[in-house]
Amino acid sequence: MPRTFGLQAGRPVGWSFVSVVSVSSVAKQRESSDMIPWLDPNDPFPPVERALREPNGLLAAGGDLSPKRLVDAYGRGIFPWFGEDDPLLWWSPDPRMVLFVKELHVGRSLRRAIRSRPFTLTLDRAFGEVMAGCAEPRGDDAGTWITGDMVEAYSALAGSGFAHSVETWMDGRLVGGLYGVAIGRMFYGESMFSRETDASKVALVALARQLERWGFEMIDCQMSTDHLASLGAREIRRAEFLERMRLLARQPGVPGPWSLDADL
Repeated sequence: MPRTFGLQAGRPVGWSFVSVVSVSSVAKQRESSDMIPWLDPNDPFPPVERALREPNGLLAAGGDLSPKRLVDAYGRGIFPWFGEDDPLLWWSPDPRMVLFVKELHVGRSLRRAIRSRPFTLTLDRAFGEVMAGCAEPRGDDAGTWITGDMVEAYSALAGSGFAHSVETWMDGRLVGGLYGVAIGRMFYGESMFSRETDASKVALVALARQLERWGFEMIDCQMSTDHLASLGAREIRRAEFLERMRLLARQPGVPGPWSLDADL
């Protein structure tokens, strides 16, 4: 059940990679000197500086996935990730992988795919379908971190205008896409999937270019992968991420539903 940002056709892909943490490992952490707090529904998050170094960024367990809690979490540089049999876990890794939209790198083969225009791209047209695509099993990996509770929670965020999707279509079929959360002028990538070669990469390129026009400077990619690095993403210290993120999140947001500029 890895949370990875791969880009292979026919395999759903997440945005980042963290080691699987089971209920037993959380219990061991709670019994050790490096304990993480268990959050009741009304408990605030601890400071992200208290996140564990191993596993990198594990901050807290418990709480809930209400829209209020999720918006508060993202605004603090925290995101949820947990398996179907795990408690709700919250993360804030250090360093943090980000894509500065002005640093987007589009390689030669991807440029050819974009110029050939085999795909049609949309925003906020099929959020639920994109989440379902991201949740599909990958190869021999039968697990998913996009549980029913996650689908319900992020669908509620989409209905409130905080979560958005990019869809890649081919001959009327949804063949790739991604979704994430936007607060102010800050975008937090969550997951992506691809059923055709380059379908997710094309979606990310379109999103980054549109976000740049709207004054978004940075996409949170959470943790490092080679695929993200190939597109221009890089790691920065969590303190720098938080400083930049807070400035962007305080700016006025872009009302939804979103749409791509016609020339992109």
